Amino acid sequence: MNETHQHKKVLGTRDMVLFSVSAILLLDTLAAGASIGVQSVFWWLFLGLVFFVPYALICSEMGTAYPEQGGIYAWVRDAFGGRWASRVTWAYWVNTAVWLPAIYVLFAGVFSQLFMPDMAFGMHIAVAVALSWISVVINVISLNIGKLVPNLGAIIKTVVFAAIIGGAFQYSQVHGVANSFSVENLTPEWGEGLKYISVIIYGMLGFELVSAGSDEMKNPQRDVPRAIFVSGLIIIVMYTLATIALLTAFPADEIDVVEGLVDSMYLFFGDTETGAVIAMTLGVGALYTFFSNGVTWALGCNRAAAEAALEGELPAVFGKEHAVHETPAGAAVLMGVVSTVMLVVYGIVATTNADLFWSLFAFSAVIFLLPYIGMVLAFGVMRRKDPDRHRPFRVAGGPIVANAISIVCALILAIAIFFFVYTPEAGMQWPVLSGAIIVLLIGEAVIRYAEWQRQNP
Repeated sequence: MNETHQHKKVLGTRDMVLFSVSAILLLDTLAAGASIGVQSVFWWLFLGLVFFVPYALICSEMGTAYPEQGGIYAWVRDAFGGRWASRVTWAYWVNTAVWLPAIYVLFAGVFSQLFMPDMAFGMHIAVAVALSWISVVINVISLNIGKLVPNLGAIIKTVVFAAIIGGAFQYSQVHGVANSFSVENLTPEWGEGLKYISVIIYGMLGFELVSAGSDEMKNPQRDVPRAIFVSGLIIIVMYTLATIALLTAFPADEIDVVEGLVDSMYLFFGDTETGAVIAMTLGVGALYTFFSNGVTWALGCNRAAAEAALEGELPAVFGKEHAVHETPAGAAVLMGVVSTVMLVVYGIVATTNADLFWSLFAFSAVIFLLPYIGMVLAFGVMRRKDPDRHRPFRVAGGPIVANAISIVCALILAIAIFFFVYTPEAGMQWPVLSGAIIVLLIGEAVIRYAEWQRQNP
C-alpha cells in the first residue's frame, strides 16, 4: 500500500449505512427471489442466518482490523499475496464494468415504459451509454459530492420498497391472498430448490464495498460495524417483507417487478388520479435507484482496482488519479470504455431490451461471486497469520468459529456459482461458463502486462 498517500476523510456512519443499502438492496433481486414462490421466504430467513449474518461479521472484522484503501484487494493481498489479490480485484472490477450497462439498459426500458413507449431500440442503447459516462464523471469528482448519489438512492429505494410492501398488502385485502403460506409451501425443495440459493446469495452481497474507500472514512474502526449492523437490518427486513407482500398479492409465476415494476405500481395505486401520480412518482424513483446502483458499485470497485494498480498488480492506467480530487479517474474511464463497447456489441446482437439485459447480466453473476470466496477465506487465514493484530471488532468464538464461518461462507458461495452455470431443467449453461472463463483469461493477460510494467518501468 502507498502509505504516504492521504485522502480526504468524508465518509461517516450515515454515509456508510446509505452506501451499503444502495449497493445491496436491489429491486431485480426482489423480483427473482419472490418468483421462486412461498419457499423463498424460508430461503431468505435461512440464508440470512447461515450466510448473511456470518458474512456481515466477516466484513465488520476485516474492515476494522485492516482499514486500508482498496478493501477486498488489501485483505486478499495480505492473506494470499499480490497475484491472487489482483485476480480477485480484476473479477470484482470487470463484473461491474459488464453489469453497469445491464442495469442502465433496465433504466432505459423503464424510462421508455413511463414516458416514451415507442422509443426505438437504438435509443435504449444511447441512453445506457450516456448513463455509463455520467457514472464516470461522478466517479471522478470528489467523493464528498459523489457520495450523495448512493445516499439519495438508498433513501428512495427504501421508500419504493415500503410502497411495494404497503401497496401489495392493500391490494391483497381487496383481491385476496394469491399464494397459500402453508407449512407445506414454505418447506424448501432441497433438490430442485437448491438452484435458488444463487439468486438469494446474489442479493446479499456488498457490505465490503464501502471499505474500498477506507482512507476516506472518518473513523472506520468505529463506523464500519455500526454501518453494517444498521444497513444489514434494513436490508433483510425489507427483502423479507417485500417478498411476502408480493407473494400475497400475485401468483408466483406472474411476478415480474423488474420489467413490470411500473405496471405493478399502477395496479396498486393507479385507480384514482392521485394514485396515478403516486405510481408515476414511484416509477421515477425506481429509475433513480437503477442509476444509483450502478454508481455505488462503480465507486467501490474503481477504488479497489486503483489500489491494486498503485501497487503494480494491475496495469498503471487503473491507478491514474484525478490531479485535484484524488479519485480513481483511470479505472473509472476504463469502466466507461468497457461498458460502451459491451453495449454496442450486444446491441448489434440483441433484438429487444430484454434480450440485451439478460445477455449482459447472465455470465457476470458468476464473475461477481468469485471474489467473495477469496475474501471470506482471507478472513480465516488472517486470523491464523496475524493473531496478535488489534481487532476493534472481533467475531466471537475464537479460531474454531472463525474457521467454521469462513469455510461455510465459501462453500455456500461455491454452491451459488455452480447453480448459475448449471440448472436442473436445462443442464450446463455453456454461454455463462464460457463467458466467465474468457473474462478470467483476459484478466490473466492484464495481470501479466502489469507484471511486465513493474519489471520495465
